[in-house]
Amino acid sequence: MIIAKRVRQISASPTLAITAKANQMKAEGMDIIGFGAGEPDFDTPFHIKKAAQEAMERGFTKYTPTSGIKELKEAICAKLKTDNNLAYSSSEILVSCGAKHSIFNTILCLCNEGDEVILPAPYWVSYMEMIKFAGAYPMIINTDETTSYKITTHQLQQVITPRTKLLILNYPSNPTGMIYSEKELVEIGEILVKNKIFCLSDEIYEKLIYDGEKHLSIASLGRELKSLTLLINGVSKCYAMTGWRIGYAAGPQDIIQAMSNLQDHSTSNPCSIAQWAAVEALKGKQEDLFTMVGEFKKRRDYMVEKINSLPNLKTLKPQGAFYCWVDISALLEKNLDIANSLKLTERLLSEARVAVVPGSVFGDDKYIRLSYATSLENISEGLKRMEIFVKEINK
Repeated sequence: MIIAKRVRQISASPTLAITAKANQMKAEGMDIIGFGAGEPDFDTPFHIKKAAQEAMERGFTKYTPTSGIKELKEAICAKLKTDNNLAYSSSEILVSCGAKHSIFNTILCLCNEGDEVILPAPYWVSYMEMIKFAGAYPMIINTDETTSYKITTHQLQQVITPRTKLLILNYPSNPTGMIYSEKELVEIGEILVKNKIFCLSDEIYEKLIYDGEKHLSIASLGRELKSLTLLINGVSKCYAMTGWRIGYAAGPQDIIQAMSNLQDHSTSNPCSIAQWAAVEALKGKQEDLFTMVGEFKKRRDYMVEKINSLPNLKTLKPQGAFYCWVDISALLEKNLDIANSLKLTERLLSEARVAVVPGSVFGDDKYIRLSYATSLENISEGLKRMEIFVKEINK
């Protein structure tokens, strides 16, 4: 095999593959309802697009510093201070080509071969592949609905070894939508500080939170904990800017500099025009964000109620993000010809013309993930199709 081992062990993104398959079927004339997308269906707000246009007209189409333009780093620092009560300098900020890129930089710069990375399951699919690429070992903590799919301090202490380097926390979570309380974060933070373990705190869904819940960053819970935290965020989810590819990391200056050095020799700077659009997203009016959150809440409420009315399916109400994590264990037990979440996913797509994501790619084969980042009309139609399918196989 001529392909390098480090790349051979990486799997293709299953969520992107499912989306591509659904799009191919649509292109062939099939009526497909897609619940697989991990991006808002809203357009980028006009004032953000206008800022990009104005940047082009002013000639901001050249290379920028690898770590991002001064104006954007300052806007990120101001945002972190206002929203998260965190004081960072521009030298502690790295702007990358999306939050995924920031996470990749973080894991590669922190983890040596043989290091262990604690990864709560269910997890976002790319964490596992990035850990493997770095030559590190994932230490999986399995969670379930009894803890709202969140790790406990007992579970965390059980997996820590002398080789533990990093804990990955994602809140609100993809795929569960759950958030951590202040008490839970404080208790986790005390363990991290005691054992000198870094935390990759993925907060990309920070502003997509419902029912009066508040986001709290673990980095804000003390000086020592902040020094161990690499905070990841971006504009993709909250401002419907997935295609603009702007994410960022905030953390200790020496680690951020190492990540910038790595980025020097991979992508160099993020798109100059998209950086100016991100400045406007962070500093400009926020009304479009509030409207989007309100619409997501309506969709969430409808989807949760409908799913929980279907035989052998159930879901907890997510506190944030735009996903429902649906328990299919009763369905699998009743229908032995559907062996796992992938088989159910395949049948839903071929027979019901509904695209969902199998839970196996998130580390738990007893679930599927549905995104409500699509219109209420599509959600209604898609769930009707699922209802017909489920009732048919349950006969």
